[in-house]
Amino acid sequence: MGQVEATTQREIAADPEDVFDALADYSGTRRQLLPGQFSEFEVREGGDGKGTLVHWKLQATSKRVRDCLLEVDEPTDGQLVEKDRNSSMVTTWVVTPAGEKRAQVAVTTVWQGAGGIGGFFERTFAPKGLGRIYDAILANLAAHMEK
Repeated sequence: MGQVEATTQREIAADPEDVFDALADYSGTRRQLLPGQFSEFEVREGGDGKGTLVHWKLQATSKRVRDCLLEVDEPTDGQLVEKDRNSSMVTTWVVTPAGEKRAQVAVTTVWQGAGGIGGFFERTFAPKGLGRIYDAILANLAAHMEK
């Protein structure tokens, strides 16, 4: 077994605090940003940043669906960490200033992958697929923020 990591980022023409607030708004904005790979979205506790418990199903491939129950934390300013209670998956969103009224948003997901040949394919292909999903979320976030 080895750690698998997927990372993507995007610069958005909006105030970093507003971008962070949109990402942390699980009961409102976040739901609107999710592409078709997400289903059964439900806020179970909280709804805004730290202390939120959110559920969704993520269909990463035609055969692979993850049932995610995520605890949200904000360990530092501009950082959201989503820890899945159902697996080793941890997703970290980091929003930093990138100039006047501009934000850099980076998202990284890590998890313990499978061993053997299945693990090889997971480490090879999963980061690209997850990267495309996060690219779609970031594109939706940019469109939402840059209206």
